Amino acid sequence: MRLGRVIGRVTLSQAVPSVTGARWLIVNPLGREQYLQGLEGEVSLSREPSLVAYDALGGGVGQIIGFVEGREAAVPFASPTPIDAICTALVDEMFYRPPENSGDVKA
Repeated sequence: MRLGRVIGRVTLSQAVPSVTGARWLIVNPLGREQYLQGLEGEVSLSREPSLVAYDALGGGVGQIIGFVEGREAAVPFASPTPIDAICTALVDEMFYRPPENSGDVKA
C-alpha cells in the first residue's frame, strides 16, 4: 500500500457495467518531501505521476488516502474488473520522523 493526496475527481460518461456508479479519484503519490511537510499547511505535489483510483470509501479532494495498484486492486471484485488502482484507506493522522542517519545531515 502507498499513500497519496487526492487532487481531483473523474467523471465518466460511459463505464464498464461492473464499475457503473463508482467514484474515481485523481491521486498524487506522496514522495519524501511530502512526508517531511506533513499533513498540515501548504503542500506541494510530488514528482511522481498522478493516477486514477477507484474509490468506495468516500475519499475527498485534499485528503490523504492509502491505495494499492496492479493485480491486488481487482481482488475485492467478484468478477474480473478492469481496475489498476483502488483506495484502501482514509488517513486521519500521519506521524513521520526521518531516520537520524538519513544522509542529508551535514556536519
